[in-house]
Amino acid sequence: MTADDSGAAPRDMDTEDDAVRDVPVDDPSGAENGSAPHHAAAHSGATTHGGADDGGNPGADDGAGNPGADNGDENNDENNIAVRLEQLILGADRRYTPFQAARGAGVSMDLAARFWRAMGFADIGQVKALTEADVLALRRLSGLVEAGLLSEAMAIQVARSTGQTTARLADWQIDSFLEGLTEPQDSGLTRTEITYPLVELLLPELEEFLVYVWRRQLAAATGRVVRAQDDAEMVDRRLAVGFADLVGFTRLTRRLEEEELGELVEAFETTCSDLVAAHGGRLIKTLGDEVLFSADDAGIAAEIGLRLIETMTNDETMPELRVGIAFGTVTTRMGDVFGTTVNLASRLTSIAPKDTVLVDEAFAEELGRIGDAPVSEADAAAAEKAAAEGTGAPPPSYRFALQPMWQRPVRGLGVVEPWMLSRRNGQGAND
Repeated sequence: MTADDSGAAPRDMDTEDDAVRDVPVDDPSGAENGSAPHHAAAHSGATTHGGADDGGNPGADDGAGNPGADNGDENNDENNIAVRLEQLILGADRRYTPFQAARGAGVSMDLAARFWRAMGFADIGQVKALTEADVLALRRLSGLVEAGLLSEAMAIQVARSTGQTTARLADWQIDSFLEGLTEPQDSGLTRTEITYPLVELLLPELEEFLVYVWRRQLAAATGRVVRAQDDAEMVDRRLAVGFADLVGFTRLTRRLEEEELGELVEAFETTCSDLVAAHGGRLIKTLGDEVLFSADDAGIAAEIGLRLIETMTNDETMPELRVGIAFGTVTTRMGDVFGTTVNLASRLTSIAPKDTVLVDEAFAEELGRIGDAPVSEADAAAAEKAAAEGTGAPPPSYRFALQPMWQRPVRGLGVVEPWMLSRRNGQGAND
């Protein structure tokens, strides 16, 4: 389905409720127009109940009006396995056209199409491509709206965020995970023949693990919201936001082979993900040569930024890294972050010298407020001297040092004064 969720249906889609009611449930072909989600078999090239696949649309004929045209025994065998895989994964046969599914769920075709598009399913016309699970999903989403738990716009956002996240997960699992496990064995079986029993074994385990991780993440996210000081902070929150960017990545893309480049990016993303999670931050997203992370506490963000630099510096296979962090109000939507603070962190990253962490003035002030860095290096030095001479109290134990850098104009943000972040007195990371 298209990404348009404005409610406007394609020209050939009849969205009137009367039109939906006029489609008999047992009609073998359904209506001649409308949209339906495009499921696994469409992506895999599978047929729908024997029909040939045309351009990824299940149920299309061979161009001459002959469904199930014979493209050779080998193609038929692969199609049969693809259909069986889809039935295994979806847990049911295709039974309904989109009009039938919408009517069974008690929603208009227009709303059903908006939900399907938000979930990332392609328009495929009125073929029998839907299962009982599709009807139930529509019924659940519309039920949340009818009960007043979600607005219609919010329900569409739920569908979109879930669709985008799981689509990326599914692509990764197939491209990386299953591909490695389905290498042809000495048994003489082909990759296609190995895939079915492998998926049959892995599917329930992966499903349970997905639900477990989602529940843990949901619990953590809920806890952060509950700890917010007021209602406004639940939406527009003050966070530390950081970018970490590989230096010279464009040159690397011209020098390395594709496989080597892929391994480098995967190692970079894995290292960043592990470090961010281990020290209490949240990885917002990865962009190949760049990662975006956030933390509720400036001290946590500072530790993450320095750890990233230290780890990459000690890895001879990795290019130099630069990090920029800003602190301020951030708007969160669908797991992403937006606002001036995010833009400032990105700009700081672009001007940071290699293997350094640059922070903005608000971040430096926050580190001073929470006692992780001295507000004034001169005052800190005087306090240390007095303590050493026995004429003053022991100075605070600061974790970080801040060095003011040159003021410079930053596109779209005016003049900013970056601060270079380092560990206090050159001390190493505390493991």
